[in-house]
Amino acid sequence: MKRDIILAGVGGQGILSIAATIGMAALGSGLHLKQAEVHGMSQRGGDVSSNLRISDQEIASDLIPYGQADLIISVEPMESLRYLPLLSESGWLITNTKPFINISNYPSMEELMVEIESLNHHIALNADDIAKNLGSTRSANMVILGAATPFLEIPAEKIQAAIRQIFSKKGEETIKLNLDAFNAGYKFAVEHMN
Repeated sequence: MKRDIILAGVGGQGILSIAATIGMAALGSGLHLKQAEVHGMSQRGGDVSSNLRISDQEIASDLIPYGQADLIISVEPMESLRYLPLLSESGWLITNTKPFINISNYPSMEELMVEIESLNHHIALNADDIAKNLGSTRSANMVILGAATPFLEIPAEKIQAAIRQIFSKKGEETIKLNLDAFNAGYKFAVEHMN
């Protein structure tokens, strides 16, 4: 088992929570893990990315070579496209369709969706709307994580256990909101896999 994952988005969208959850679930499954340091601006609105490598074998490098990523998991559509050169031919793009418009020349959603939909393997969903309908706009990142989980080769139960652990200090209501968001994203992906 090996999964090379690019995490992408902008500061404040919960990329680190996604990375921590996957990492905790991987370690809880007895897998090896390497993560490159998060690049970009950590403040709200700056682009952020991370390389996350998971394997049942030792991992030599924490950086993913061009054309070798199994997954791009993105909470922002334009940021997802930035990393397409890293995606393998059989790789999957999992992305939010809700833009975080922080530049004046942000491309139109129509242009972005043409690029996303041109890929053979993609799941595109409005995670912000799904999270809002569940009662927590801040859990859009967990919707995206749920949508990516069918492609991680880590059991969903391990991811759910990691969510419980990571949010344990925030109380049962927060845990439930994040699990509901995760489950909604997971269900969407299963229903839309092609």
